[in-house]
Amino acid sequence: MKIIKRLPGLPVERALGVFSGRWKAVILDVLLDGPQRTCELEMRIVGISQKVLLEQLRALEEHGMVSRQSSAGHRQGIEYLLTPLGESLRPVLDSLRAWGAHHAKELDEVDRLVPCDAVVRGRTT
Repeated sequence: MKIIKRLPGLPVERALGVFSGRWKAVILDVLLDGPQRTCELEMRIVGISQKVLLEQLRALEEHGMVSRQSSAGHRQGIEYLLTPLGESLRPVLDSLRAWGAHHAKELDEVDRLVPCDAVVRGRTT
């Protein structure tokens, strides 16, 4: 069963279709720190349910952004990691983060910005 719908033909719409939504960009951002087990992702991302996490991971996997592998040292454990295609989003996410801050500043809404650790626990950067 396919999780995702056919992606739009326009490149900008296609890109947004791959990582838009409430959690996909957050999941990708956390995976930039390195491979994570499902339970680690669940603990690190504040407010995401296991059901939604798994749905979003499946969609990202179907889009070629993440892959699953057996977790070293954990019986039956699965780790999610970025594929090279997913890793190629690093500068895009950095730019989106900077643009979001710029947008808030331009609209005099900097006070509405939320620090990363309010959504992602254990942020290394």
